[in-house]
Amino acid sequence: MQEVLRSYDFVIISFAQAVLRNAGIDYFVADLHMSAVEGSIGAFPRRVQVAAEDWALARRVLGDAGLQTWLMGDGASGP
Repeated sequence: MQEVLRSYDFVIISFAQAVLRNAGIDYFVADLHMSAVEGSIGAFPRRVQVAAEDWALARRVLGDAGLQTWLMGDGASGP
């Protein structure tokens, strides 16, 4: 799995999930339940990950949906 998007904002994560779901791209949201550890203060970003072979397509559809600000760089090194 490769990280395609990162955000502290649950709304952004939810929107990204809907975009990926509509595009037929499987995804995993890492650190989704960190609020239980952090006390819901938003200290840790949530990370949307996709299969390596879906990374470029996922990045394109998320960018087309207006989520460019939260996209990760080249798939290996982050933004």
